[in-house]
Amino acid sequence: MIDASVVICSHNPRPQYLRRVLEALRNQTLPKAQWELLLVDNASEEPLATAWDLSWHPSARHIREANLGIAVARQRGIKESSTELVVFVDDDNVLAADYLSEATKIEKEWPQLGVWGGSIVPEFEVQPPPHLSDFLGVLAIREVTTPLWANISTCSDAEPWGAGLCIRRSVASAYCEQYEKSTIHLGRQTGISVIPGEDTEMCYAACEIGLGMGLFPALKLTHLIPKVRIEEDNLLKTTEGVQIGAHLVAFKKHGVIPSPPFSPIACLRLLRHVLLEKGIRRRLYLGSIRAKIRARKIIALNNARTETI
Repeated sequence: MIDASVVICSHNPRPQYLRRVLEALRNQTLPKAQWELLLVDNASEEPLATAWDLSWHPSARHIREANLGIAVARQRGIKESSTELVVFVDDDNVLAADYLSEATKIEKEWPQLGVWGGSIVPEFEVQPPPHLSDFLGVLAIREVTTPLWANISTCSDAEPWGAGLCIRRSVASAYCEQYEKSTIHLGRQTGISVIPGEDTEMCYAACEIGLGMGLFPALKLTHLIPKVRIEEDNLLKTTEGVQIGAHLVAFKKHGVIPSPPFSPIACLRLLRHVLLEKGIRRRLYLGSIRAKIRARKIIALNNARTETI
């Protein structure tokens, strides 16, 4: 009996990273007969099916998804999978050997949960400079020391992130249905960037159908982080994207529109930060203003389009 579907979504992966991801899956303690493997090639320039041999797994398949975006790729994986439990593994996630065993154990022992995850431990290609150490959490790094769970979507401390996220099919189906009905799509390619937040929407979907979300120290993976991702400009870009996504989730789920970035009070705050802060902290604040501006533009365009329809 197959208990879980492992879905890897990958776009132009680093070969040395994907090789380690697959090797960690090959060494899982959960017998291969109990899980299937789907490698979703999300519009890579060189098709992954020609370069990556999955014949070591008895239930493995290559899937080509031409529409770019993590949300689109994950939904394709959901639709192609055949089990009640789906485990998302990014192409830079090295699972601990017992990850799948623990994930399926939690599925059985915690029927009240719809989504769950665990610790995400960084492995940096180069050591981050000290002045950036306080800002690395945006790279999906977390240590879970005790089980946490909640069935209220605003309890973000119990919210699993996309890396290693485990989701029941009922929640995955609800998320896909909500995505299709929505006019604001997170995790989809827009121009040259993808606005994140699709994993948060999965957590909301779980809570909305009466299930919860959780974090467990027994689930551990290593997040491989290349040098380019800890360069200051990229770190700021990632932070700004996360903030845009958070604003849009708040609007979609609660109707909350970001406050005007240039109100009298906001201008006073801006002046204070420009005068008193320096370096990355000043740049982060300016990025938060840009995030508000972009989120408000997206919301305004969405409202105008909805009114026209």
